[in-house]
Amino acid sequence: MNSSKSQQFPIENIEQVFRFYKPAPPLSNHVDSFWIFEGSDSGRQTERILPTGTLELVINLRQNELSFYDGKRSEDASRFSGAIISGAHGRGLVPDNPKKIHLIGVHFKPGGAFPFLGLPAGDLADTHVDLENIWGASAVWLRERVCEARTSNEKFRLLEQALLGRLNDGVDQHYAVSAALEMFRKHPAPPRVREAAKYVGLSQRRFIQAFKTEVGLTPKLFSRIQRFQRTRSVIHRDPSPDWASIALDLGYFDQSHLIREFLEFSGHSPTTYLNRQRIVV
Repeated sequence: MNSSKSQQFPIENIEQVFRFYKPAPPLSNHVDSFWIFEGSDSGRQTERILPTGTLELVINLRQNELSFYDGKRSEDASRFSGAIISGAHGRGLVPDNPKKIHLIGVHFKPGGAFPFLGLPAGDLADTHVDLENIWGASAVWLRERVCEARTSNEKFRLLEQALLGRLNDGVDQHYAVSAALEMFRKHPAPPRVREAAKYVGLSQRRFIQAFKTEVGLTPKLFSRIQRFQRTRSVIHRDPSPDWASIALDLGYFDQSHLIREFLEFSGHSPTTYLNRQRIVV
């Protein structure tokens, strides 16, 4: 399992289903990957989009609408235009499952979307916003051009050019956020917020404020989501996971704590999740 490419999509062998593109600098400093998915409903149950602690730009290439249910699969869907920014979420989402799907997206790195937004990333937490509300009429123009492009490479290039045109190098990004993100990345067991604040030389309150502004989530929730994603990576590599050892290595209080958090973020216990992955390919 390639964790950077499949963090939000619980799909094995994802490169057989999605097409990915890695941008060059300077976009690579902010964007993990571009992706395209095209397919038909095979009759299988719609899988959750898992929380990653990052933002996503998504364009529906088939129709000018995108719909999502909450993690509990309520009857009422939230409906948006065919081009959206999806904020950093602290829970899983269930996309609507039309008969035919054709999407293109940008998977930002943690904190990477902030220079493109023109507003605090925390304002978009746990929600979606029509891209037109952020980028104006150019969002409508972008979707039209991307839909008209004939090949995946052409679509990727158009999206890349749009992001380069929107990249605001003058945005004041706080040094403490990048330092904290690096600290969280290096430590399998997430440090406590007060330890991270001390490391970057800020009060807890100021650190939390700066982190949420750029990343979109509090550092505590972000680090919990990153630990959940590490847990996914570990159990995908081991057909017979030792849950107690994994819990200890990744900084959970105990095995029960691991199970509760996995259930919160994925909607399934770790065992149920693995069994579903072995069936749904």
